Amino acid sequence: MKFLKTLFLFLLVFSIKGVLFSQNHPDDIVGFYLNEDPFSKALSQVYIYNAGNGTYEAIVVWVREEERKQYEGLVFMTGLTFNATENEWQNGAMIYPGKKGKFKAFMRLEKDGRLRVRGYWGVSMFGKTLYWEPEKESRNEKIKP
Repeated sequence: MKFLKTLFLFLLVFSIKGVLFSQNHPDDIVGFYLNEDPFSKALSQVYIYNAGNGTYEAIVVWVREEERKQYEGLVFMTGLTFNATENEWQNGAMIYPGKKGKFKAFMRLEKDGRLRVRGYWGVSMFGKTLYWEPEKESRNEKIKP
């Protein structure tokens, strides 16, 4: 009986430690990220912000290619909400300029600070995973959220 109590106590402490030390805060994704377009390999910087009501959005802040400058200022991702149980931001919707329709999205912060972004159509299996690199400040003097 003493063994079972000790085992139960150990498992309880271990599970609490995991929740306390690996849990993200909802605002942990707020900031600037550099990413590469998966189709054209064009570089851009986005800013994720708290849109209120527990949701997060992303806006294009800067694009390197001159022919894509019209996308600066575009809010392309909306509706992300933090799921503490899964430790990720879910239920997002995003548009991709030049493609029809909306895509679903979810995000997770990696241990190295990168943001893992999964965009998909219908089922998560039919999508693409990108890794966005965090940056400290805006690359565009005109757009400073």
